[in-house]
Amino acid sequence: MSENRKIAQEIIVAVGGEENISSIAHCATRLRIMVNDKEKIDQEKVESTDKVKGAFFNSGQYQIILGTGTVNKIFEEVEKLGIGSSSKSGQSKQASKSGNILQRSIRSLGDVFVPIIPVLVATGLFMGLRGLLIQEQILAFFGLTPADISGDFLLFTEILTDTAFIFLPALIAWSAFRVFGGSPIIGLILGLMLVSPSLPNAWGVAEGAVDPIYFFDFIPVVGYQGSVLPAFFAGIIGAKLERFIRKRVPEALDLILTPFLTLLIMITFAMFVLGPIFHVVENYILSGTLAVLGLPIGIGGLLVGLLHQIIVVTGVHHIFNLLEIQLLESMKSNPFNAIITASIAAQGGAALAVGLKTKSKKLKALALPSSFSAFLGITEPAIFGVTLRLGKPFLMGLIGGGLGGFVASLMQLEATGMSITVIPGTLLYLNGQILTYLLVNVIAIATAFTLTWLFGYKDKEIPVD
Repeated sequence: MSENRKIAQEIIVAVGGEENISSIAHCATRLRIMVNDKEKIDQEKVESTDKVKGAFFNSGQYQIILGTGTVNKIFEEVEKLGIGSSSKSGQSKQASKSGNILQRSIRSLGDVFVPIIPVLVATGLFMGLRGLLIQEQILAFFGLTPADISGDFLLFTEILTDTAFIFLPALIAWSAFRVFGGSPIIGLILGLMLVSPSLPNAWGVAEGAVDPIYFFDFIPVVGYQGSVLPAFFAGIIGAKLERFIRKRVPEALDLILTPFLTLLIMITFAMFVLGPIFHVVENYILSGTLAVLGLPIGIGGLLVGLLHQIIVVTGVHHIFNLLEIQLLESMKSNPFNAIITASIAAQGGAALAVGLKTKSKKLKALALPSSFSAFLGITEPAIFGVTLRLGKPFLMGLIGGGLGGFVASLMQLEATGMSITVIPGTLLYLNGQILTYLLVNVIAIATAFTLTWLFGYKDKEIPVD
């Protein structure tokens, strides 16, 4: 029997057996289990299972932290054992009555954006590599100048770096239809209509090179390249409209009428109502974010770095995906990434201090791997398994994150992409900022580590075994 199969079996038994599992899904780092009876879960047994880095209830789901890559392999073994699985969207419907309206809204936002993140990560890496390859210092090393770079090569790099953001509304509408019960292909076509080449290009209008189309002489209509909210709400409303129509048309006409009416109604509504309204809303959100990040003497970075991991604990941090996408679309850079990297690295530093200081073999075995996980950008194992559980180390991590964010803001550090941080995040700073990025991470980690070592943890304070 493989190790992962054994772990999957142990987890099933620890949560009360197959009969206690309503459905099971997974995200980037966690198994997400809907259980019939919480009382049947053996929390201690779950947390003592190999490769499990923590477990807790959130938004009606029992979430078991396994880490990137590992969770996929364990989930595959669970499926092979015949346990009923469901998509995250299916689980979201099951959990829809759990939590307050803000938690439910943020969970839905996360469900829509999480599948899109990998391509945005790849795009960010392409941007970073492009920035590296066209730096004068790098070119000079090979005896070249910017004038020596082929126009065809630059065009190729633009395909890599621009495509995801040009067609972002199509990706978002597709995902929103998928999450809210519509036909993803209809959502994809609706999103593509929002960026149709027949419409004035949004970036061209912003630069003054192209004029918008005015319908009825007062409604400005442009393409929505790189836009987020119009496509997001068009996807939600469109999915619900499709289901409404499908229930009411004769089955013989469903294939013809349902997509026809859904697309006709939704593109009209999106172009003339949702688009103009949410374009203004997006501008306000972006302006507000920039105002916080632009607070004098690094105060914005201090606040975001200090508070970010508290927001992660609440589970509503997926809303930052929206902010980062908007920053990249409008500014072609992402100052937010550098600040939250500091907050993530700091929790890793605090967990590392606990792991090196404790004499408990069990806590050491948990803290050291979870600190490394944080240095790879995933803090849940460190937070829920070590720092938050012990209390003071979490606080010291917040302080380290605040100081690192403060320095990042002062030094105007900006990423070329999003969604990867700390060690993998170095690839987003190949635009001449790599040394500054490393300095910010060292400051955050060293501060959290030192404070935790000196004031944040003593074995005798907490029974750890």
